[in-house]
This record gives sequence, structure tokens and C-alpha cells, in this order.
Amino acid sequence: MKNRKNQLVGLLCFIVGFLCIGDIVQAQVANKKEKELRLLVIGNSFSRNATLYLPQLAEEGRHKLVIQKAEISGASLKRHWDAVEVAEADPEDPKGRPYSGKSLRMLLRESKWDIITMQQASTYSAYADSYHPYIDQLYRFIKELQPNAEIVMHQTWAYRSDAKYFSRISEEKRAKSSQEMWEKSREAYHKMADKFGLRIIPTGDAFWAVSSDPTWRFVPDDKYNFVNPVYPELPNEKNSLNTGYAWTKNKKFKLDANHANTAGCYLGALTWYSFLFKESPVHLKFVPEGISQEFAKHLQHVAWQTVSGRH
Repeated sequence: MKNRKNQLVGLLCFIVGFLCIGDIVQAQVANKKEKELRLLVIGNSFSRNATLYLPQLAEEGRHKLVIQKAEISGASLKRHWDAVEVAEADPEDPKGRPYSGKSLRMLLRESKWDIITMQQASTYSAYADSYHPYIDQLYRFIKELQPNAEIVMHQTWAYRSDAKYFSRISEEKRAKSSQEMWEKSREAYHKMADKFGLRIIPTGDAFWAVSSDPTWRFVPDDKYNFVNPVYPELPNEKNSLNTGYAWTKNKKFKLDANHANTAGCYLGALTWYSFLFKESPVHLKFVPEGISQEFAKHLQHVAWQTVSGRH
């Protein structure tokens, strides 16, 4: 009888313990869902590319993310600072309010931001002198209005290997290859980050890890007639991370070796996800249409390995 009583007591303790563990797990899940990251992105079309799929990834990963954009297509750090100066002189001047009718001051005051990102225009990304004095002025301006926000540099990527031109490395010279553009831009971004003690979202390194991999890199189609292309045929651009070749509405054959295509946008978002949430994206199932599962898995691993320092 005594043994049976002990067994009942033991069973009751087990049930109570199990229920308590369940409550703890539910509380942890609830806390994870309730935790909010507020992100302000100061950039251009490259930041737009890199964050295109970030909301979908964050939602699947059960992270509450609020994103605001201060983006101008093709904008350099200078362009953003010029807009600030105009708005500070005359808050009603539309030239100082290029972000859907808002100024940078307005966006900075709109919320309590956790992370604010900056980047250089890709065409100047490998030219370290082009960052000054605009990055200095923007940094001070942001800190004045958002002293508790973390400012982060977004490292943009090098153009595709078959690009017709690459980023400037000085007023007179441009990089001669995709590799030189990546090396010089990486050096410039790290120089700026070191000066201000900032962390870097290494999207450019993730792109290069794929582009320089013998197994996964893009290789131009040597069977396509680029001299006399025939509408509507396009070259094979397997594993490209950039937009590549396309036909315009006027049937003109054009190359965009700069901007990210679907795979590049996905890799960018995976890199931002890994950085922002300090979490591997390899368990996420969201993959944009048109990317093979095999390539998607590789991009997931590259993003995490790059951010976690293993690339």
C-alpha cells in the first residue's frame, strides 16, 4: 500500500514537472515572438536587393522585424548627406525629403531604431577616399538623433565577372576585375568600420564566396553568340547572382552585371538574417521561385558560414 502511494506521488510530481516544462517552453516561444527588432536601412538599390526577402525569412524564423527604408536608387553616401543638408536648411524643400516625401531626420525620429545601416554606392565602394567626409557627417547626425541605435555598415558586392566596368578605386582608375573590386571594396568597408567601431553585414563576402567557388561560380556561356544575339534567345547564366542579360521591350540586348537577381537577393537576405538574428538560416524552408533546392541550400550555408566567420 505504501509503495503504491509512493508511486502515485511520483507520478503526480512527474506530471506537474512536465506541465511546468511545457509552460516554460511556451513562455520562451512567446517571448521570441514578442521580441521586436527595428531596422532602418540607409542605402540604394543594392540594399533594396539585399533585403527583398528578409521579411519572409524573419517571419518563418519567428522574429518580429520592423523595417524602414531611406533608399535612393544609385545613391552614394554623398547623395544622402546632401539631402540632409538641404532638409536642415529648409525642412519643406522636397529635395531634402527624397524618402517618399520624408527627410532622414523625420525617419530617424519616427521610431526608436535598434540597428541603422549605411553603405556606399557600388560604383564608389572600392574607392576609400569617396566615403569621406560624408560617412563622418552621417554618423554624427545619426548618433545625435538615435544615440542608442547600433550603426552598421552593409558591405555591398562586386559586379559579375563579365561586367563591362567595375567600381572606381580612385578618381582616375577603376578596378580591373570582379576580384579586385571585391578586394578593394572590402578593404574600404573594413577601414570605415574600424574607424567608427562598427560591425559589418558581409553581403559582399558572401557573394564572393559563391562567385569564386569552382563548383558554384557563374561561368559565361561560351556557346552563345554575344556578337549577334538573336531575339528572344538568352545565354545560359546558371549560378549567376546578378541580373545578367535580358531583352528590352524594344528588343535591345542589354547586360546588368551589377544588381542582384533572385538568387542574389536571396543570398543577401540570408546574410542579413544570419547577421541580425545571430542564427543559421539553414533550417528555413522559404526559397524564392526559380532557385533549385540544391543551390538554395548552398546559399544558406554560405550566408551562415560567412557571417559566423568560417569563410
